[in-house]
Amino acid sequence: MKRTTLMWLVLSSVLLAPMISYAEVSCTRGGLQDAVDLYIEAQTKGDLSILPLANGLGYMENIAPANINEGLVSKPLKIRHHFSLIDVDSCQTFTEVIVTDKENPYVLGTRMRINHGKIAEVETLWTTTGYWLFDADSYLKYSSTEDWGPIPAEKRDSRGTLVAAATAYLDAFLEGKIDLVPWGFPCVRTEGGAYTGTGSPNDSCEVGVPAGVNIANRRFVVDEVIGSVVVYCTFGAGSPSGGSGAPDTHLFRVENGKLRYVHTLTHLKMSDFQGGKKPPQGSKKPPNVP
Repeated sequence: MKRTTLMWLVLSSVLLAPMISYAEVSCTRGGLQDAVDLYIEAQTKGDLSILPLANGLGYMENIAPANINEGLVSKPLKIRHHFSLIDVDSCQTFTEVIVTDKENPYVLGTRMRINHGKIAEVETLWTTTGYWLFDADSYLKYSSTEDWGPIPAEKRDSRGTLVAAATAYLDAFLEGKIDLVPWGFPCVRTEGGAYTGTGSPNDSCEVGVPAGVNIANRRFVVDEVIGSVVVYCTFGAGSPSGGSGAPDTHLFRVENGKLRYVHTLTHLKMSDFQGGKKPPQGSKKPPNVP
C-alpha cells in the first residue's frame, strides 16, 4: 500500500508540475510578474515551450503580424539587463531587454497580454545594428544606472496622470506646444543609445523634440507602482508629409507628475532616414524625427 501511494504521489507531481507553473500566470501583479519571468527564460533559451500560450495567440513584430515560431522570441539571446512594467488594470506587461552580445546585439521592448492564465498576445519591437541611433552598450550604461524602482504609495501618480504626461509629450511632436508637457528637471532621454544628459540638475528632455510629426496608433501599458508608462506608436502613417510610419516605443518615468526619464526605440534603418540622410555626427541632441 505504501509503495502504491508513493508511486501515485510521484506520478501526480510530474503530471501537475507544468499546470502549477502555468496556473500562476494571472492578472494579479504577482501573476503578471510570473509571466514576465517565463518570457525572460524563454527568450534567453529561445524555447517557446516554456510559455503558456493561448490558442489563437496574437504575435507581432514591429507592428506587423508574424509567425511566432520564426520570430525573435524563438531565438536565444544573451540578455544583459531587463526591467518590466506591470499593468494590472489591462492585464498587460512590458519588458525592456538589452542584449550587448557583439555578434547579436539588440535592444527591444516586448508587450504581453494575459487572458485567463494564458498569454494571449506577444508583441516585440526590436532594434539592432544599423537602426536608429542604435548602441546597445550605451543603452545599457544609462538604463541600468537609472532608478525605475517602486515609488512610495503616498507619492504615486494616478494612471490618468501618467497617461496624460505621455500624451502631452507625444502631442507636442505635431503641434509643437512643448509648454503643455510636464517637464521635470533633471530629465534625460535615451534614444536608441544616444543620451541627452550631462549630469546637470538642469538636464532637460525637451531637446530635440520636433514639430509637424503625427505620432499615431498609440497603445499604452501603465504601471503606477513604478510611475511608468510605455506607448507603442508609429511616426505618422508613412505619408511623405506625416512621418515615416516607423514603429516606435516611448517609455516614460514620471515622478510627482513630471517627466524624469524617457527611453525611445525606433525600428527604422539609419539608411532609410530622410532618404538616407544621417543625423548630425556626435550630436548629444538627437533630432528624434524619423
